[in-house]
Amino acid sequence: MSRRPIIWRRSSRSDSAGGNCLEATALPSATVAIRDSKDALGDFPRLSIPADDWAGLITTIKAWNTQS
Repeated sequence: MSRRPIIWRRSSRSDSAGGNCLEATALPSATVAIRDSKDALGDFPRLSIPADDWAGLITTIKAWNTQS
């Protein structure tokens, strides 16, 4: 059984220098894995949360950005 490569994604607002960014990827178990872009040598997330919680987090962050 071959494993598919993990494709990490970062915000389109992140700069190309890879500074202080988070990267995320969806996992088959309805989980989102999150890592620091500066620690991109392996496919090891620093945090993983259920996909529904990730969606709620993104919604909250977007709401904060519209309040400022």
